[in-house]
Amino acid sequence: MQPRNMSMSGVVDLAAVKAAGEAKQKAEKARAEAARTGGGAAPTRLVFDVDEAGFQQDVLQRSTEVPVVIDFWAEWCEPCKQLSPILERLTREYAGRFVLAKIDVDANQMLFQQFGVQGIPAVFAVVAGQPVPLFQGAAPEAQIRQVLDQLIQAAEQQFGIVGVPVQDEGDDGAEAVAQQPATPYDGALAAAHEALDAGDLGGAVQAYKNVLADDPGNTEAKLGLAQAELLSRVEGTDAQQVRKAAADNPADPAAQIAAADLDLVGGHVEDAFGRLVETVRRTVGEDREAARLHLLGLFEVIGADDPRVVSARGALARVLF
Repeated sequence: MQPRNMSMSGVVDLAAVKAAGEAKQKAEKARAEAARTGGGAAPTRLVFDVDEAGFQQDVLQRSTEVPVVIDFWAEWCEPCKQLSPILERLTREYAGRFVLAKIDVDANQMLFQQFGVQGIPAVFAVVAGQPVPLFQGAAPEAQIRQVLDQLIQAAEQQFGIVGVPVQDEGDDGAEAVAQQPATPYDGALAAAHEALDAGDLGGAVQAYKNVLADDPGNTEAKLGLAQAELLSRVEGTDAQQVRKAAADNPADPAAQIAAADLDLVGGHVEDAFGRLVETVRRTVGEDREAARLHLLGLFEVIGADDPRVVSARGALARVLF
């Protein structure tokens, strides 16, 4: 096996890495603008009504990209009239870290029953397709903030879900971001990409780390580093031996992690993700955590918007909860 000569076209290309970095910049600029203006036009995209017909797409599918907070309410519910404005205002303030789905229980009795709601107002969340109860009643704002912060942290740490841009791709704000001048890191990133293309994995890893040392949130560098480190891990390995060890030791996280790396480099993305999801299901404690964290790292190689990552996140959630 000669990883240096392998094409990564079956996994992720550098154009996708570049696009992901630009998308991150757009999201951050949009969130900052929303916070500065108090929300602007964002509420139409961040706060929305949901019914039974749209629940699959508007809540379950969306929850693979951003935590979806659900506000169960009714017109006759006085405490709901106190809580809902607070939730809507906080949704705008958090500017894409989560979105708010409002469900009228009188018009959506099936959803009300499926969530096991005992009374309203009731607030739930859905993360990676999995429901999470948050609180019931008109809680004070400080408590709501604490719950939301915990939700956002769990979504990022457990599933790598970090939220969505506030503005649409066609908005003027997004266009303005696309027209921004070159960043100070463009030259360093180009050098890192060239090193990766040339098979200089050590040089690529160091170049990406240099960018991240000055700009820890640089998504393009994070994705490039994940790709370079993946290729470094499989360089010089005996593929037959790795796969035999994985077959002989299905509950050994180290063996499964090594095989998953080979799967991904070979373009077998679903196999790599499925192998590690199954390892998480089989293991506990530190072994489970090692497999889970490695899986999140492989998500970084592919990119958060890839449907294979979305599907694997849902599968991971199902074995964790």
